[in-house]
Amino acid sequence: MGSEATEQSSERSQWVLNSPNPPPLTKKLFGPLKNSNNFFFSSSSSKKETRSRRAVSFLASLFPILSWFRTYSATKFKDDLLSGLTLASLSIPQSIGYANLAKLDPQYGLYTSVIPPVIYALMGSSREIAIGPVAVVSMLLSSLVPKVVDPDAHPNDYRNLVFTVTLFAGIFQTAFGVLRLGFLVDFLSHAALVGFMAGAAIVIGLQQLKGLLGLTHFTTKTDAVAVLKSVYASLHQQITSSEKWSPLNFVIGCSFLIFLLTARFIGRRNKKLFWLPAIAPLLSVILSTLIVFLSKADKHGVNIIKHVQGGLNPSSVHKLQLKGPHVGQAAKIGLISAIIALTEAIAVGRSFANIKGYHLDGNKEMLAMGCMNIAGSLTSCYVSTGSFSRTAVNFSAGCQTAVSNIVMAVTVLLCLEFFTRLLYYTPMAILASIILSALPGLIDIGEAYHIWKVDKFDFLACLGAFFGVLFVSVEIGLLIAVSISFAKILLQSIRPGVEILGRIPTTEAYCDVIQYPMAITTPGILVIRISSGSLCFANAGFVRERILKWVEDEEQDNIEEAAKGRLQAIIIDMTDLTNVDTSGILALEELHKRLLSRGVELAMVNPRWVVIHKLKVANFVDKIGKERIFLTVAEAVDACLSSRFVNTA
Repeated sequence: MGSEATEQSSERSQWVLNSPNPPPLTKKLFGPLKNSNNFFFSSSSSKKETRSRRAVSFLASLFPILSWFRTYSATKFKDDLLSGLTLASLSIPQSIGYANLAKLDPQYGLYTSVIPPVIYALMGSSREIAIGPVAVVSMLLSSLVPKVVDPDAHPNDYRNLVFTVTLFAGIFQTAFGVLRLGFLVDFLSHAALVGFMAGAAIVIGLQQLKGLLGLTHFTTKTDAVAVLKSVYASLHQQITSSEKWSPLNFVIGCSFLIFLLTARFIGRRNKKLFWLPAIAPLLSVILSTLIVFLSKADKHGVNIIKHVQGGLNPSSVHKLQLKGPHVGQAAKIGLISAIIALTEAIAVGRSFANIKGYHLDGNKEMLAMGCMNIAGSLTSCYVSTGSFSRTAVNFSAGCQTAVSNIVMAVTVLLCLEFFTRLLYYTPMAILASIILSALPGLIDIGEAYHIWKVDKFDFLACLGAFFGVLFVSVEIGLLIAVSISFAKILLQSIRPGVEILGRIPTTEAYCDVIQYPMAITTPGILVIRISSGSLCFANAGFVRERILKWVEDEEQDNIEEAAKGRLQAIIIDMTDLTNVDTSGILALEELHKRLLSRGVELAMVNPRWVVIHKLKVANFVDKIGKERIFLTVAEAVDACLSSRFVNTA
């Protein structure tokens, strides 16, 4: 039986040694590009497929609406119609408010709620997501673009630069989708996004004090300290100077803010009244406009919107600034906006897709978002994405498909065509109230506490993003968050887990002796696992020195307790190791030499195919001996105990 077991172990060792060669470097680098056809064509498509069928497959993949619209029914349209109208009642006032936040005229927010939602309905795969301007992206633009062009001194140039930024954002998003570069969005981790959103919400809220208090002089900075100083200075100046300041702005704004928050609270407590917080902003606009018009409050210091340009989205092709000194800045802002917009949209889309039980393809979503922003940049829109608050309303209203976005877009278009003149007397304070009422949804204290409990390093990234956005600037907050996330990855790379393993009683499993105190170590044998994806230049020295330190400690213990016997072998479990570079191989060679000088043998267990291939090419396998490669730790330990490889030195 012993001879038969030895033969079987040797045969299994050959399985490890004779693993197929890994794919070449060119395939790793350019594989995603070569496989991009699968983005549009089904992987099961036959080569004999006719051109017409491939064209149909291409169009169905590019425009998902062609697939599901064939089964679309009148019942679904009724649900989508109700959802779309409910969505429009929330979208119209929010779009005007977010345009004001982005330092654009009100109509540009409405334009952004027309073209992009229609494009997404044709190309997107989410059934619930509501497309349009959002608070975070609007704040992002209002904090970054004014550093390039002053919106007060050069409003037309500022607007044109925003359109150019939108074009670049769309181009980047499209490229991410086609080239399958969605992993770039993941550099902004979930924890960092939670902190960023919370910090951005507070900054947005502070900026709304301008409209809520009716201030005329305000800072262009976005950090909390500068905004609060500006509020105090502006308020003091307007009160003490001859310039008239009216408290009516504050009264109107706070009154409707209380109404909006109350409606939000009722809607959350009673799901059947989901429509109340959805329609409350539109009711607030209508009521406040009537109050100002009938009381002529605008003549008593209440700031109003005044003229809102109506009609269809005008072309903005000739307004794009693709030449000149600001193209590089526009591309940089476009990249930041693209990543933030995609991160928010995909997070929103996937959360509701999970509820409904269907899969959302991130790469196709990126393509749809990119195309809608490119189209938007050509039709006087700024960067749009999926809104969590409006998506929640759309979901609660019972939407069935993306047709609800089309219904919303048509409703907003009708508003642009026929009702913009009615917005003349809408007070600016009501726009601030609408934005403020939407901000609590961006601050997730419960999730931040959950991050703290689960991973303190992630919580540090969350705090970095939060305080960076709140007290410095948006880009610094993002930079801090991404830097902390990279530091976490780097720390895990240069200090990987290196564990001593022992056998769990009554099993053949070998586990970490610290995690499992009942695990039994074998006298004279030290079993070590490298818990890292890669043994590379960053961590090879650390791993080598850690193992040698354990060897020294083991030998010292054996001197003190002679009964244990001399350390005979080191067995390295490489199951978790997926790659090794030349520095890692050199570290293994040096480790082998130093162990041999101490009379200790080295064996390896289950190196992955990339690892064993490189070790064979580097002749390391020949140096330690092929008989020292094993499939399992148990086989390596048994071989050591039977002196099968210890005596071959």
